[in-house]
Amino acid sequence: MAGVMTRRLDIEALRALAAIEKHGGVTRAAEALGLSQSAVSHKIRRLEESLDCEILNRKPNAPMFTTAGQDLLGYARRILGIHDEAVLSLSKSTLQGKIALGMTEDTTCTDLSRILGRFRRLYPEVTVRTIVRMSLTLQELLAQGALDAAIIQVFQHEVRPADIPLFSETLHWVKSPDLALRKGEAVPFLSFDENCFYRRWGIDRGQDGWTVFEIVLECSSAAGIVAGVTSGLGVALLNQRHLRPGMEIIENGFPKPPDLAYVVRRARKPRNPALESLVREIEAETSRCGRLQIAV
Repeated sequence: MAGVMTRRLDIEALRALAAIEKHGGVTRAAEALGLSQSAVSHKIRRLEESLDCEILNRKPNAPMFTTAGQDLLGYARRILGIHDEAVLSLSKSTLQGKIALGMTEDTTCTDLSRILGRFRRLYPEVTVRTIVRMSLTLQELLAQGALDAAIIQVFQHEVRPADIPLFSETLHWVKSPDLALRKGEAVPFLSFDENCFYRRWGIDRGQDGWTVFEIVLECSSAAGIVAGVTSGLGVALLNQRHLRPGMEIIENGFPKPPDLAYVVRRARKPRNPALESLVREIEAETSRCGRLQIAV
C-alpha cells in the first residue's frame, strides 16, 4: 500500500496522453502541444514507469492504447478538467457584465458548452447570452451591434486580420453510393437555408458552368442534411465533422470547395474585460486541443 501511495501522476504527462488520443498519435499530439515528438514519448514512458504498466501499444496494427491506457484516459480527462478549473479559479479576477455571444449549430454540439459552463462558475457576476444562427446571419448581427462576438465559419481566404482563428476544416461534396448522377441532368442539392454560404458558393459555381444544381431539400439543421445524404436524396456540401460511414466523397466533376476556418469575430464596439476573458478561454482551449471537440 505504501508503494502505491508514493506513485504520482504528472499533470503534463496526462495532458500529453489526452492529446495523443485527440490528435490520433504522438507526432500530431506533439505538434498541438508545441513539443518535440521525443519529449511527448518521454512523458509517456515516465508515466508507464511510474505506474508499472504499458499505456501505448507498440505492436503493428494494434489499437493505439492498451486496456490500462484506456482506463487511464478516463481518469486523465477528469483530472485535467478539475486541475485546470482549479488553476483558473484561484487566479481569476472579479468580472462583471453581460456578453451577447453568437455561434453556429456546429459549435453547439462541441465542448464549447463545457467552456461556457466553467466560465459561468468562475465568473458568476457575468451573464452570457448565446444565440444560434447561420454564419452570415451572425455576421449581420455583429455589424448591427446586436452581438459582442460570435464563433462563425468562414472560408479560409475570408479570415480578417482582427479575427481570432480557432481551427480549420475541410469541406466536401458528398452523396450516398446509391445515388446515381446522370450527365446533363440537374444535380439534386441538399442545402441549408438561404443564409448558408456553402449554398451560395455552390450555386455560384454552378452558374460559372460547372454543373446545374436543383435544391430538393432546404433544412437549417446539419442532422437533417446528414439524414438526407445517407438516404440518397441528393448531394450536399458538408464539413469534415459531419461525414458519416457510408457517405461517398465526390472527388471529380465538381468544383473543389475552399477550406473552412472557425474564428471568433468581435463587433466593432468598445470591448469589455469580461468578453476578452471569455475569448481568451475559448482560444486557449482550442490551442490546447487543436479544435472544439464534439461532445459525447
